Amino acid sequence: TIFRKIHFMKKKFIIFLSYIIIFFNSNLFSNENKQILKVGLLAPLSGEYKELGNSLLYSLQLALDEIDDKSVFIIPRDSGFNNKEKIEGAIKDIRSQGANIIIGPINYEDFKNVKKFSDIIFISPSNIYPEFNDNIISIGISLESQLLALSKFVKKQKKTKTVIMFPKNQYSELIEAKLKKLNLQNSKIFKYSSNPEVLTGEIEILTNYSQRKKNLDMRKKMYEDKEDEQSIKQLEKLNQLYTLGEVNFDSVIIIDFGNSLKSVLTSLVYTDVNDSKVLFTTVNQWFDESIFYENTIKRLYYPSINFREFKKYNENYFKKFKSYPSEITILTYDALGLIYYAWKQNKNLNSINDFSFKNKIKGKIGTFSVNERRVVQELEIYRVEKNKFTKF
Repeated sequence: TIFRKIHFMKKKFIIFLSYIIIFFNSNLFSNENKQILKVGLLAPLSGEYKELGNSLLYSLQLALDEIDDKSVFIIPRDSGFNNKEKIEGAIKDIRSQGANIIIGPINYEDFKNVKKFSDIIFISPSNIYPEFNDNIISIGISLESQLLALSKFVKKQKKTKTVIMFPKNQYSELIEAKLKKLNLQNSKIFKYSSNPEVLTGEIEILTNYSQRKKNLDMRKKMYEDKEDEQSIKQLEKLNQLYTLGEVNFDSVIIIDFGNSLKSVLTSLVYTDVNDSKVLFTTVNQWFDESIFYENTIKRLYYPSINFREFKKYNENYFKKFKSYPSEITILTYDALGLIYYAWKQNKNLNSINDFSFKNKIKGKIGTFSVNERRVVQELEIYRVEKNKFTKF
């Protein structure tokens, strides 16, 4: 491939040259009678997010290598970021090259700009809506898929009182709407402040921390003035505790990530919520090792893509391009595989309905199905324990 020929050249030159040659090939074969598959790519190839755009382009090169079909061509165009004029110009340019299917946009906010191109199918790595959205299919790891996986997991662990926690921000209404639609049993919602100083107080109320603290102080006073051996032993046991009494839930699902997630976990530990009795779960994790060092919870569970495939993908990417990919690029990799599969099944791609399949599809992210006009991932449960990610 072109990437093998110029492997030792500078990275910027690789991107530029691959861009030109792919563009040339798409035109070279456009007038031939043989059936070919042309796929556009909308990516920020310039500006603040150009590294992400380059990473998306690299991931498609890996996918092309694995597909190994000379009749598949990628037409990449710079879509910028939150730039209406640029993204529309990129789509028109791709369409002029004879492609009617495009990978992108990467940002949900751009959906309203691309819906007007009703003659084009868009496969987006966004995870906001798993349902087909006019002419857009989102293949990101949706919150719905994650919550369904966690709901099954919580039930298997025989937990019956779940608190679903998420911050008060611009996504709160969207999360609530999704939860209402899923109608998860035996659960209640708890919204918390994004301000860490306010958060701790809110968690104290949720966990009835003040009363449990008082319970311990009152119990200790019962033995403090006694000198018999049994009382002394009881007092020693109580001195090892921080609170006395159980919280009124046995599992939590925290819809958060990054430092905000770590703040919630820290507050739960501070209020003496025991993770040997309460099941701690979360979402939106991509095997971020920083959670090993800042997480005070001993056992944390979450649904995710296949860890082995994720590691393999990262290793292959690094071996070829001497850098590590952005996480979202594995979705773009699978997007091309999905398009190729649909193309082979239908011999052509005329509408979004050509992506409804009876069979399940296995990609790098794991197994997923595309039916009833929605994408559902079958996610696996992983545990963060002793500085390792372990499939549960």
